[in-house]
Amino acid sequence: MTDFDAIVVGAGHNGLTAAALLQQAGLRTLCLDAKLYAGGMASTVELFEGFRFEIAGSVQVPTSAVVSDALGLGELPTVDLEVMSVQLRGVGDDPVVYYTDPMKLLNHLNEVHGAGAVNGMAGLMAWCQAPTRALGRFDAAQPPKSLDEMYACATNEFERQAITDMLFGSVTDVLDRYLPDKEKHGALRGMLAFLAVNTTYRGPATPGSAAALAFGLAVPDENATLIKKFHGGMGAVTDHLLQMFTAAGGELRLRTRVEEILVTDGRVTGVRTEDGSTVSAPVVVSTVAPDLTVNGLIDANAVPGELRERFSHIDHRGSYLQMHFALDGPPTFAEPYEVLNDPDYQSAIGIFTTPEDLQKQWEDSSRGVVPADPAIALQIPSANDPGLAPAGKHAVSAFSLWFPIGGDLNYGEMKSEMGRRVIEKITRLAPDFESRILRHTTFTPKHMGTMFGAPGGDYCHGLIHPEQMGPNRPGPKGYVDQPIPTQGLYLGSAGCHGGPGITFIPGYNAVQQVLADRG
Repeated sequence: MTDFDAIVVGAGHNGLTAAALLQQAGLRTLCLDAKLYAGGMASTVELFEGFRFEIAGSVQVPTSAVVSDALGLGELPTVDLEVMSVQLRGVGDDPVVYYTDPMKLLNHLNEVHGAGAVNGMAGLMAWCQAPTRALGRFDAAQPPKSLDEMYACATNEFERQAITDMLFGSVTDVLDRYLPDKEKHGALRGMLAFLAVNTTYRGPATPGSAAALAFGLAVPDENATLIKKFHGGMGAVTDHLLQMFTAAGGELRLRTRVEEILVTDGRVTGVRTEDGSTVSAPVVVSTVAPDLTVNGLIDANAVPGELRERFSHIDHRGSYLQMHFALDGPPTFAEPYEVLNDPDYQSAIGIFTTPEDLQKQWEDSSRGVVPADPAIALQIPSANDPGLAPAGKHAVSAFSLWFPIGGDLNYGEMKSEMGRRVIEKITRLAPDFESRILRHTTFTPKHMGTMFGAPGGDYCHGLIHPEQMGPNRPGPKGYVDQPIPTQGLYLGSAGCHGGPGITFIPGYNAVQQVLADRG
């Protein structure tokens, strides 16, 4: 007899997904996490008294309908917004108002940005269809496709070219084709470039960056769900999954760091925790990053050297700044953006630069240069979900690229300097923003790595580069052409096929593989 039938390492959204589904399938399951709370980066955390923040993930990105149904996500109350986001390139530009109603969005684009913007967005939506299928963006319980299988997803030469663009092209290549007017389409180009490269360490003009654009643009169909924002932030999803898990009889242990996944004669036998105690189980699902699992949690002699070497080359270069602010009232946006003073427009505000500037800033980041005009994704979730802040006050978050990861500058100085520039840029649009700050905190990739075990601060657990997608992104048993030979070990983190983003697919896939192997 073993202590449990299955152990899940990590209580982020993928870990809780795996734990809940295993327990519901009748396996006595233990979920372990080193942190003080469950949810990982998909958490809503009170950083300052009365102010609750979504630490990293703020929306459930489009995901498989099968997975959503299995987890009962449709039962959760959502924040239903007329405007999902507003995108600005800079002061003076007409904003792109991203209405949730597709017809209203198209009418806005036509009236404000011209027929070329409508045609360009329609062209981009058509362009991303074949890459979406090739990447298996909404596939559940399916292995990643080989290169030949990716191209087999194309039904004509246009789609074949789109898959080639996704594998070898850049974001700028694609934008220049569909939205070529750098002035009239400036806000759209800036938004789409930022959408793509925030999951990479590549500039928009760098070959291979188009894979992230295709991943981010993937349009849900009947097999997928839409983007969702939940009441109470992403922590509401954590609470839901945890309730599923414990109601079925599962056990969660926090403040319990796993030091080793134990393997005997090629088979998992359990885990050893930081205090030296062991817990036995014939199945271990690790939602820690795949390379940290294989090269950090398993004895080196239990995995072939060539496999360890392959996992050691995953690119994790995080290059961003995440800031959270407690404000004593709503910021007041000045002309010509007074419309942003309407709470309906404040869920997400993109204050972007051009793809060309983003490219230069990325190149500068390797030399230790802090961007002079950082691109910012600003969120004021408490404007539409008032429970996130005390009455009359607001919880605000800002995500910005590119935090330098090279050069000789002092890390603390770079953090302070970039944070100052983020505040200054927001204050240029909302002059009272800085004066309303009661408290704020700043996280760099180094902080995120320390807090959440994300190597390099990489919340993707493996950046969306084409050489890290498809057959080169591991599944539950490792790479499709080079599986991990350890029986009973399964991978289920965002670094696996089906991730990244809050999709729940990697955790779901790990469970399906466990159940299939158990017959």
